[in-house]
Amino acid sequence: MTAQHLSRGDWARALLVILIWGTNFVAMKFGLLTLSPMLLSALRFVVASLPFLLFVRPPKSVGWRYLAAYGLVQGVGQFGMLFLGLKLGMPAGMASVVLQTQAFVTLLLAAFLLGEPARLWHWLGLVVSLGGLVAIGSAHGEGDNAMTLAGFLLTVGAACMWAVSNMITRYAARSGPYEPFPFIVWSSIFPIAPLMALAVWTDGADTVVQQLAGIDLTAVASILYLALLATLLGYGLWTRLLQRYAAGTVAPLSLMVPVVGLVSAMLLLGERPTFMQWMGTLAVLAGMVINQFGGRWLAGRKRS
Repeated sequence: MTAQHLSRGDWARALLVILIWGTNFVAMKFGLLTLSPMLLSALRFVVASLPFLLFVRPPKSVGWRYLAAYGLVQGVGQFGMLFLGLKLGMPAGMASVVLQTQAFVTLLLAAFLLGEPARLWHWLGLVVSLGGLVAIGSAHGEGDNAMTLAGFLLTVGAACMWAVSNMITRYAARSGPYEPFPFIVWSSIFPIAPLMALAVWTDGADTVVQQLAGIDLTAVASILYLALLATLLGYGLWTRLLQRYAAGTVAPLSLMVPVVGLVSAMLLLGERPTFMQWMGTLAVLAGMVINQFGGRWLAGRKRS
């Protein structure tokens, strides 16, 4: 039986993950200063997988098709599109907000693919958040750190790919329980070759070689942060929390990720969202709150 209230230690772990994931977008921006999007994404998964393959066994209960599918969708789909969007003009703070709309895409996919019913408050939260996305998207080209439409659309695409990867983990879980760390390590080997091929195709082999030869400490720090902290530590701790506590206890904590993302981007990158972006952000967050707490509020109203 899952617990309902986090212990002090697990509160600390949850806050650590929120801090890591919130500042994750700033680390991506620093890495993209000297590395192309596909190369940075490939190196992220190289560091997250290859050093551990000799020490970590593949998860026994999960088939290779799930490992491959998850790695390709998350690595090439989600992070390939996200890194490209950031490179093409998506502000880090706005990316942290838009990417969280994956929760609603996951909701829709779960309804169609798994037959999980979507409640009234889920649809209401979806509509409110969609309004926020429209507001954010309409503000492209405005402000000092102008967001591009291409960057925005690629980030929305990355959110959709994150939702698809969530579905893959749901199907994988039907094969039996599995440890998150081996799953992440072994699934991370699959996007490396496609991402390197895309880097060579888009940038040219000579450019890729030059970037690798001239890699600086900022890029190295970014890769280590993305691979070891955001990927292995972050996903590992978060999955542990989901295994130990009810989803309704853990999932609302993710609402703090875009808040940390916005604040860290403002402090470290000097980003200043426009008025419409702020309004859109508030709408997206409001939709997420409705999605997470709408059921509890209605249940409380019925009891009273």
